[in-house]
Amino acid sequence: MVASGPAWAQERVTGGTRQQPDPERLTLRSDVLFYGDSTEFRNPFREGETILGAAPRVAFVADITDRVRLSLGAFGNIRFGGDDAFELARPIVALEVHGRRSSVVFGTLPGPHVGDPPGPDRTSPHGLLPPLQRETLAFDRPYEAGLQWNFSGSRLRHEMWLNWQRVNTPEHRERLDAGVAGDVGVTGPFAIPFQFHVAHEGGQLFASGPVNDSVALATGVVVRGRAGPFDVASIEIYGLLSRFVPDRSTPLRSRDGGAFFGRVSAEDRGWRGHILFWRGDDFIKVEGDPNYQSVRRDGSLYRGVRDYAETGLTRTFRLAPEVRIEASARIHRVEKDYGYTYRVVAVAGVGWRLR
Repeated sequence: MVASGPAWAQERVTGGTRQQPDPERLTLRSDVLFYGDSTEFRNPFREGETILGAAPRVAFVADITDRVRLSLGAFGNIRFGGDDAFELARPIVALEVHGRRSSVVFGTLPGPHVGDPPGPDRTSPHGLLPPLQRETLAFDRPYEAGLQWNFSGSRLRHEMWLNWQRVNTPEHRERLDAGVAGDVGVTGPFAIPFQFHVAHEGGQLFASGPVNDSVALATGVVVRGRAGPFDVASIEIYGLLSRFVPDRSTPLRSRDGGAFFGRVSAEDRGWRGHILFWRGDDFIKVEGDPNYQSVRRDGSLYRGVRDYAETGLTRTFRLAPEVRIEASARIHRVEKDYGYTYRVVAVAGVGWRLR
């Protein structure tokens, strides 16, 4: 199984790939995400940035029974050119319990959806739309811990999670995010997608800063299947709503927003092309891509309807069963500003059976 995160920590049900455990097996597993992302633009909403590094995971994986799996190991995030050997180092401690159609992980969560499915516009940690979670979080925050439940039925599929980012101390509030991403099959190639995400800062132990919330949801219709010469083609239409509360004690600062998101893509023999469009009014979402937000870099609100569009081309190279490289380039239109970005990511995994 090729995955950017610990495929050995849980099965990726929503991706259609299932790795069944082998009872009483002990494996040493290593998976590495390599990333290089360059945004060659600067506009009133987002700065240009280059992100280059790697995120390795190494763990001992014990299949206790055919339903229970325990993973113990270490995670690191390396920024090439950084002063420290590791920008972030964390333990991997994950307990997975799974059944015929679902799996639950308690502890270290699987890695981000990088290249599964392909496309730089679908790289957010849990496959959310970029306005809800920016794609580069897969590189800035490739480690998450909490709870996750994946389900794959005859019509319903979803990934539901709680990621605990920071605890409440005298210096700062606790921080967490939670969400769900999935779809309901209607008939043939038609499905109804649903996405919900909330980012929250609060805590009752120490009143160190304001309590704030950022919530957004999206739903619509997706048509996906084989079309003409293409292996896969899809049309996606979403309506989105947002609620931004920077301080619960000052409700006049809260903002409600709405938006439209449309995307057309086609895939064939390792190639993928896409075009997407966005129109938003007072849409503000913490952790969302700034190119979609109704707030400028300086924190001032944008009054009026926001427009954004992009088109891109992606090439995926599958060099081995567990080695994949994805290269992509995009052109962006942010209001009246134009820019381009390019990205190369690779995922590689290997395992050694010890018993």
